[in-house]
Amino acid sequence: MPAAVQPTLMHGKVYRTEDFRRYGQNPTRLAKRLVKEGKLHPLAHGLYLHPRQSKFGQVPPDDSELMRRFLRNSRFLLSGPDRWNALGLGSTSVLPVQLVYNRKRTGEFTFGGRRFLLRRVRFPTNPAPEYFAVDLLLNHRMAGASLAQLERGLVTALRTKVLRPETLRANAAQYGTKTVQEVVDRAVQAAASEV
Repeated sequence: MPAAVQPTLMHGKVYRTEDFRRYGQNPTRLAKRLVKEGKLHPLAHGLYLHPRQSKFGQVPPDDSELMRRFLRNSRFLLSGPDRWNALGLGSTSVLPVQLVYNRKRTGEFTFGGRRFLLRRVRFPTNPAPEYFAVDLLLNHRMAGASLAQLERGLVTALRTKVLRPETLRANAAQYGTKTVQEVVDRAVQAAASEV
């Protein structure tokens, strides 16, 4: 009987069942065998992680790596509290899900116990901080912040040149609702009048 095929696995990398086709006729069986041997950890939806260990235990996969494999290299953008809170607009939200904008899937998915909220929406290729400010305004309820609070934060960010008024307006026009555009316009006017 021939020796079992041993694919070369990289620690921290996410694999799809189909990645094991080159090692034999039945990639599903091979993936199950690697799980049984402890070399792969099932995440969900045909995705597996070759875990990397730290002194605290198994390290979860990088969100970008996970989404890249799940969406099959389709463009996506990670958004949410990490990007919103970094703007300093008064939001200090923590969400139990990672927000992912993409052009393929919509819905909530769980991988290895972590939740991802995927939305099929338009988004820029290289988003500026001003895009994430508009995104925060659109998702203010999810972030637990009021529009009034965020508008005050926008005025400060514009006055201190953390955000650029024309780029903010352009992003609001392209990606925001009428309400968001009005908030941005008021903030830009208020910041300009205080100079």
